[in-house]
Amino acid sequence: MIVLALDTSTREGSCAIARDGEVREEAGDGRSHAEQLPQSLMSLLDRNRLSLGDVDVFAVATGPGSFTGLRVGIAAMQGLAFATSKPLIGVSALDALAALAVADRHHAEGGAAPRPVATWIDAWRGEVYAALYSEGREVEPPTVESPAAVLARLQDRPPLLIGDAVPIYTDLIRRTLPAAAIAEPAAPLLAGMVARMAAASARAGHRPSPDAIRPLYVRRSDAEISRDARAV
Repeated sequence: MIVLALDTSTREGSCAIARDGEVREEAGDGRSHAEQLPQSLMSLLDRNRLSLGDVDVFAVATGPGSFTGLRVGIAAMQGLAFATSKPLIGVSALDALAALAVADRHHAEGGAAPRPVATWIDAWRGEVYAALYSEGREVEPPTVESPAAVLARLQDRPPLLIGDAVPIYTDLIRRTLPAAAIAEPAAPLLAGMVARMAAASARAGHRPSPDAIRPLYVRRSDAEISRDARAV
């Protein structure tokens, strides 16, 4: 099974190819998401001597992240999936970050119980998209709030923090919660894990139509906020 995956939920974004659940290549790109697509996906396929017709399953990170980034990424993968009559599987970027932390085992400390994993994606405006996981299971659902507010809830059991917002707030983390650990790398590429998780989902029989994809926004869009303000 060949999976082509894309992440546009994070600042850098990435794409990846997995074959039978193993990542063949994962690539990031510092350009904007609109500039990357579709060239980055086509280049990735070319380097691996594959065509769109060889892809069995498409996968995309569903967020949370910037509204523009999510729309661009999901629309691109929906177009490819529709054109090839293949399924499109959505994967939460926060779930992918938690899975990367567990797979790396960076949070394990000898024989001690594993730390919980706090996943942080930059939400701009001085806020983070955050969720908390314990032994691979979500124990606090996604929120959008200030990093200080999130850290205040984590005092009792300092976690491992991972995600592209972590390097931005490293100083605050060190001052506020010095016992916390920071993943290495703190802001990993996500597309490879998105591909792996989508492959597992497809093997389990989950092969949704491209129009079934639903972005995970968490925060309301500026357009919605402005509309409600005008109504008031």
